Amino acid sequence: MRPMLATPGPGTADRAEVPGGEGWAHEIKWDGIRLIARVQDGELRLTTRSERDVTIAFPELAGLAGLGHDLVLDGEAVAFVDGAPSFSQLVERVHTTSAAKARLLAGRRPTTYLAFDLVGLDGLDLTPLPWSARRSALEDILPDRSRWQVSPQYADGPGLWRATAEQGLEGVVSKRVTSTYQPGVRSTDWLKFPHRGTDSLVVGGWRPETGRNRLGSLLVGHPVPGGLTFRGRVGSGLAGRAGARLAELIATVPTGPCPFVDEVPGPDRAGATWVRPQLVVEIASLGTTTGGRLRQPAYKGWRSDLTPADLAGASAADADGTATEREQED
Repeated sequence: MRPMLATPGPGTADRAEVPGGEGWAHEIKWDGIRLIARVQDGELRLTTRSERDVTIAFPELAGLAGLGHDLVLDGEAVAFVDGAPSFSQLVERVHTTSAAKARLLAGRRPTTYLAFDLVGLDGLDLTPLPWSARRSALEDILPDRSRWQVSPQYADGPGLWRATAEQGLEGVVSKRVTSTYQPGVRSTDWLKFPHRGTDSLVVGGWRPETGRNRLGSLLVGHPVPGGLTFRGRVGSGLAGRAGARLAELIATVPTGPCPFVDEVPGPDRAGATWVRPQLVVEIASLGTTTGGRLRQPAYKGWRSDLTPADLAGASAADADGTATEREQED
């Protein structure tokens, strides 16, 4: 099952228009990996947004299988460092396919599963129920443990937005209390208000580092019919192991013609090698220019849990380059 997605809310990262009133509930927007947790007949299965099975990568969550119910949860795996979520600590985890390596990583930096929705229980489909009923059932049946808990919810959305900004957290997600659960749909019943801009974008090409035959920068874009719209060149964040690992991945992608449907400026395309648009990466930035280019972009990690097809279903604002913010778990 693909999870329900939130639509970017009105306002900006500096002045969000978070809804108020009794018709809305608000949650912290965690900097984690979105996972659907399905427990059936005592077996646990964890899947990403793109329905990729990553159960083997999170052995510390195996105890969910013993809850005594068959259920389907929606939530995020979050790695906490000094009490704060760290997406960079999750990058290697979600890519792990070795059980031995997964146990080693879990021992060093275990994740916490923060559940925020209950969409199935003992064979019953709860998706037609309002959020308020699903939330109440979730709080009743999911006891907090060291490796999982129910993500807290708040009534004061604007106040939560200010508090999360002060604490350096990712942002806020606001949900209509009457909203049904719509698998795979990006709905205006759920609104997201991030504090910092991140984009899940597709690699369309790369350039070598000046004077060296190694990865120096990425040329990234957003999927549209016929290819990608150019969003910019990304050089920051590619040093060390992160850049070396990404270079290995790019080397496995077939080269081809330029995949961008709009004009790539000469200074950006000089010396570029074009690749088939299939790798999704996470890019942080200070928003976009009036021309839709990323401002001061930096590479955050490879998104093996997403495909270009997942991004193609984003809002029209994202597709035409006018949106300033996206995020990894969406």
